[in-house]
Amino acid sequence: MKKVYGSAAEALDGLLRDDMLIAAGGFGLCGIPELLLDAIKASGVSGLTFASNNAGVDDFGIGILLQTRQVKKMISSYVGENAEFMRQYLAGELEVEFNPQGTLAERMRAGGCGIPGFYTKTGVGTQIAEGKEHKDFDGQTYILERGIVADLSIVKAWKADATGNLVFRKTARNFNPPAGMCGKICVAEVEEIVPAGSLDGDAIHLPGVYVHRIIQGTHEKRIEQRMTRKKETA
Repeated sequence: MKKVYGSAAEALDGLLRDDMLIAAGGFGLCGIPELLLDAIKASGVSGLTFASNNAGVDDFGIGILLQTRQVKKMISSYVGENAEFMRQYLAGELEVEFNPQGTLAERMRAGGCGIPGFYTKTGVGTQIAEGKEHKDFDGQTYILERGIVADLSIVKAWKADATGNLVFRKTARNFNPPAGMCGKICVAEVEEIVPAGSLDGDAIHLPGVYVHRIIQGTHEKRIEQRMTRKKETA
C-alpha cells in the first residue's frame, strides 16, 4: 500500500469535504502540520470543525483558515494568541467548545482506542460540566466526556519510515500522537523519511497502522513569542 505522496495537495486528494471534523496536532506553533493546513486553505473547503489544542496565530497554523472563514467551530484548550479567533468568537461568528488540555488529549486518545467515553473529575463544578452526565464513584463526582473520532487527522512528525511509523521530536510530541490516533484517515507531514526497518521499534511514538499517507517537506521554525534581551552598552 502506497503511503508516501509528493505533496500536501496530493496527500489530501479525495479526503477533503465541507463540514468535516479534523483533528490537528501541535501545541502553540510547535509541531503543527503547516503544509497540510496550507493545502486545506488552498482547497477552499469550508464549514470545518477543528479539534486542536489551539488555533495558532493570526497568520500561521489554523489561524490562516480563520482568516478565510473556512472554520465554523473549534474544539480547543487555549486560544489566547489569536486575535482573529477572539474577534470571531466575541462576534458570535465562531462556535467554540472549550476543553481542558488533558481532557482534550484523552478524548482524542480514547477515540483512537475505540473507547466511546470516559469519566473525569476535571471540570466538575464549572461551565465545562454543564449539560454533561454526572456520576459518583467512591464518593467523588465525575463527568462523562465523549471520545473524539475525526473524519481526518493531520499531524507533523520528525521522522517516518515508508510504512508510516512516526517519531516526534521533543515538544512536538504533544497532541500529535493522540490526534493521529483518532482520525478515520491520518495524514502526516515529516521532516525526514527513512527506509523501513531503520527506526528503533522502542522509539516509535505512533505506529504506522494509524497513518495512511505521508509527505516530506521543509518547515518554518516559527517562534510564537520572541523574547530578547536588550544589548548592553559598554
